[in-house]
Amino acid sequence: MQLDKVVAYHKALADATRIKLLILLAGGERSGGELADKLGVTPATVTHHAAKLREASLINERRDKNTIYFTLNHYFIKNGAAAAADLIYRERAAEGEEDNMEENNKRLKESVIRNFFTADGRLKHVPVQLKKKLIVLQHLAEQLAKGKPYTEKEINEFIKRYHDDFATIRREFIMHQLMFRENDVYMLNPRELWTSWENLS
Repeated sequence: MQLDKVVAYHKALADATRIKLLILLAGGERSGGELADKLGVTPATVTHHAAKLREASLINERRDKNTIYFTLNHYFIKNGAAAAADLIYRERAAEGEEDNMEENNKRLKESVIRNFFTADGRLKHVPVQLKKKLIVLQHLAEQLAKGKPYTEKEINEFIKRYHDDFATIRREFIMHQLMFRENDVYMLNPRELWTSWENLS
C-alpha cells in the first residue's frame, strides 16, 4: 500500500452513505437487498459503495446463490482509524524505545525463523500466534523484489518454493499490508506500511 492507497483508505470513509452502511453492518451480516431497503437507495448504489469499502478492506462479502451478504472487517475497522497517525509519527515514536527493544526483537526474530523454517528454507507451518505469524510472513516478503509487479501466478510460484498453501499465505500478505493488489497485479509495500509485530505481546 503506497501513499495513494492510504489516502484511498480514508476516502472510503468520506461518504455519509458508506458510514451509514458500516453502522448497519455493526449489527451483523446483512444482504445487499436489506442494506438498500434500510438506506432507501437502489441495490446498484449499495453495490457501488460496498465496492469502495471492500477495496479499503473495511468489509467482507460472501455469495449465497444469487444473494451477496456483507460483514464488517473488524480488524481494519478497529485499527484503521489510527493508521495515518501511526504512519506519520511512527519514526518519532520509535526513537525512544528502539535501542532497548532492538536486540530483543532481533533475537526473537532469529528464534522464530529457526523454529519454523527447515534448514533448506521451507516453512514447516504457519504459526497460529499473530506475532510469530507476522515474523514468518515478513521473512518471506523480504525475499520479494521491491518495485517489481507480480502476477498472481508468479506470487503463487514464489510462495510454493516455501510452502504448499500458497492461497492462504497470499491472502495473509494482503491482509497484513505486506503487499497490495490492483488489477490482479501484486506489489510489495514499503516496510513502513507492514503490520508491525514488534509491540505485540
